[in-house]
Amino acid sequence: MKEYYQMSRTEAQKAVNGSTHPLSEEQIKKNQKKYGPNALVEEKKKSILQIFLEQYKDFLVLILIVAAVVSGLLGETESAIVILVVITMNAILGTVQTIKAEQSLDSLKAMSAPEAKVFRNGDVIKVPSDQVTVGDIVMLEAGDYVPADGRILENASLKVDESALTGESLGVDKKEEEIQGEVPLGDRTNMVYSGSFVSYGRGSFLVTGIGMETEVGKIAKLLKTTSEKKTPLQMNLDNFGQKLSILILVFCAILFGISVFRGESIGDAFLFAVALAVAAIPEALSSIVTIVLSFGTQKMAKEHAIVRKLQAVEGLGSVSIICSDKTGTLTQNKMTVEYYYVEGKEISAEAIDLGDRAQKQLLRHSILCNDSTNKNGEEIGDPTETALINQGDKLGSPAEVVRQKYPRYSEVPFDSDRKMMSTLHNLKEGSTMVTKGAVDVLLGRVTHIQKNGEIVPITPEDIQEIEGQNQKFSKGGLRVLAFAYKNVPENTTLTVEDEKDMTFLGLIAMMDPPREESKAAVAECIKAGIKPIMITGDHKVTAAAIARRIGILKDDSEACEGAVIENMSDEELKDFVEGISVYARVSPEHKIRIVKAWQDKGNIVSMTGDGVNDAPALKQADIGVAMGITGTEVSKDAASMILTDDNFATIVKAVENGRNVYRNIKSAIQFLLSGNFAGILAVLYASIAGLPVPFAPVHLLFINLLTDSLPAIALGLEPHTEKVMNEKPRPMNESILTKDFLSRIGIEGFVIGIMTMVAFYIGYQESPLLASTLAFGTLCTSRLVHGFNCKSSEPVLFTKRFFNNIYLIGAFGLGIVLITAVMLIPALHSIFQVQTLNLTQLLIMFGLSLANLPIIQCIKWIRTKIGK
Repeated sequence: MKEYYQMSRTEAQKAVNGSTHPLSEEQIKKNQKKYGPNALVEEKKKSILQIFLEQYKDFLVLILIVAAVVSGLLGETESAIVILVVITMNAILGTVQTIKAEQSLDSLKAMSAPEAKVFRNGDVIKVPSDQVTVGDIVMLEAGDYVPADGRILENASLKVDESALTGESLGVDKKEEEIQGEVPLGDRTNMVYSGSFVSYGRGSFLVTGIGMETEVGKIAKLLKTTSEKKTPLQMNLDNFGQKLSILILVFCAILFGISVFRGESIGDAFLFAVALAVAAIPEALSSIVTIVLSFGTQKMAKEHAIVRKLQAVEGLGSVSIICSDKTGTLTQNKMTVEYYYVEGKEISAEAIDLGDRAQKQLLRHSILCNDSTNKNGEEIGDPTETALINQGDKLGSPAEVVRQKYPRYSEVPFDSDRKMMSTLHNLKEGSTMVTKGAVDVLLGRVTHIQKNGEIVPITPEDIQEIEGQNQKFSKGGLRVLAFAYKNVPENTTLTVEDEKDMTFLGLIAMMDPPREESKAAVAECIKAGIKPIMITGDHKVTAAAIARRIGILKDDSEACEGAVIENMSDEELKDFVEGISVYARVSPEHKIRIVKAWQDKGNIVSMTGDGVNDAPALKQADIGVAMGITGTEVSKDAASMILTDDNFATIVKAVENGRNVYRNIKSAIQFLLSGNFAGILAVLYASIAGLPVPFAPVHLLFINLLTDSLPAIALGLEPHTEKVMNEKPRPMNESILTKDFLSRIGIEGFVIGIMTMVAFYIGYQESPLLASTLAFGTLCTSRLVHGFNCKSSEPVLFTKRFFNNIYLIGAFGLGIVLITAVMLIPALHSIFQVQTLNLTQLLIMFGLSLANLPIIQCIKWIRTKIGK
């Protein structure tokens, strides 16, 4: 069966209704029952309880729950309570961040027209839009929202704004004739679509699709079936959690075996193995990551980027591909005059001189032969016409002043068949008909041309020159209008017959220009190893011209239309995307496939957009970025991040923030794991050497929950640096636990472990309790000092950077106060199973702890020098 746009009006009516007559009352009820209401079906949302329980799916959290249960069964109630409180607080934090209502479908509903004018029982009546059904005939006029998809039956200069659906910035001139062959959505000029807006003219259409069967409905289905991607950090932390858990369980099993072998009871050996697991697992890691990401969102909000999904903060730092919509994202979404062509000269908009008679005349004619208005910044009318009057405002010739001076006495309105419009005014030259229209059409109606202030017969050479100029403008992605005029008798009522034997005046070329900051932002992306790609519903010539200006397109072979990829398999598309930087005339399905093809090649993909047509791809992308000012509510709800200034350059700033956040989270993980590794080594050594266990379970909990968490959070808030933008994006499958990272954790943990056992041996000369006290104090203080080592992979001692993090200095000071209080206040000794230290013993504890700083800094200096 043919598509509706390929059918004649009569064929379409018969295909839908079985006849050319409007629906009867009985047919309306039958169709409403058959097709249902003209509304979008909403998906069931997760309950708060479901979201809360999902926070416990993490592998590390499950091990901690098991540890808490075992601790409780073995009588260690305090340990069990502390563990459960920590993981519950983390789950609450995660739930609060996750409850961002999915309002995409609600917003799509809001786009539907509240009322529609339908032809029923011989009359035009208003009905709620949800009662419109397949087969209805809907009447349209300027200012109406289109309530359903349909085939145009009548058309009087109907022009429809479909930018939210197709991404095309200009209104579409509609026609009623059938279209031959398959064409993309944006070229189906005899169809109208739900959610679009009538900007000019009037007409009627036959409803062919309602609710979920409209193009907007198909986007709603795509939103349902498009799964949100885990960010690189989420995947890394999942992978990290599993590897770390297995590693810790192996250590604990070894320790349990050694303890039983040495004659300890199975209960005691098991309890200590559990305590060690609790110590080794960084319980606070999830909370620390959440807090660091939350601070990241606050910083980005100050820089015009609102983050809806917390992990997107870091995810942006991993992006290697940015797929961007053109209209309103890279461009201003506002048609602007770029060039005049008058009396054989091409003049840029900035160089227009109203002292020149011909240029002034062209400006005046463009304001008079124009139906648009701009009052108090509110533009009404076709974007190309508003561009013409805005140019007048810039040049000090406001439209209202010019129109008041030369009022309109008659007109022949624009229609898409003639592709022109004419108006009549009394100018200095007398009663004058001013005409504007398509270049090819107008050149067939002119007999004269204005040259050097004189009117002379137009020659074939003149026409050739004008056509060449038009071609040049068109290749540059510019929309071109031609202007002509002729003197007519006073009090003439203009008709179509008057539009001939005119004098050619000039051309005006316009375009939706790139944002001023787009070019610099694209260059910054490329420098940071990110490939920018333009995906748009607009025409290829226009898209390529913009992409060339801002540096996305280097060669014309890197641009293609959506039709090219229509019949490609996913494998073929995967190979094809590598060489393409610009995609034009694409559908929402194409956008999803392009994003997915890059993801399948192992890339982290960000998609930016502002239209309804962008929403499914925004959701499919790893990081969806919507525009806050020009963006539709649908696109905002599908996105992970919203730009409040609609500035593409803000994305680049967000990438920099993301890379810094990841670097800081990695520093916090390094800090936690190297400290935990030191504790494990100390316990393992003591077990193998037959020494008493150096730490009580309460020591390990104190270190984990108090003296570890604050420096880790502080490291997460380390000041940002622009140097991260000189690095290439990290691979999607790169684990946090790289060889280099593990070697740093191992070496640093080993150094801290040695200092801890030196302290243990010194105390052991006097008593096992003093040994345990000194080992606990040294490990705790060493980890506080170690925070400064984890600021960078390079040495920071004796540099300005050593003292540039006030949070870390504060965490260090507070930690020292807490551990000193535990050592010196007798009331705390029984709780923490320590004894009072004299001044010499305190100095030994602090001295061994501080020794870690120069030793590890020297190791970092050596590693830097030998390039490791």
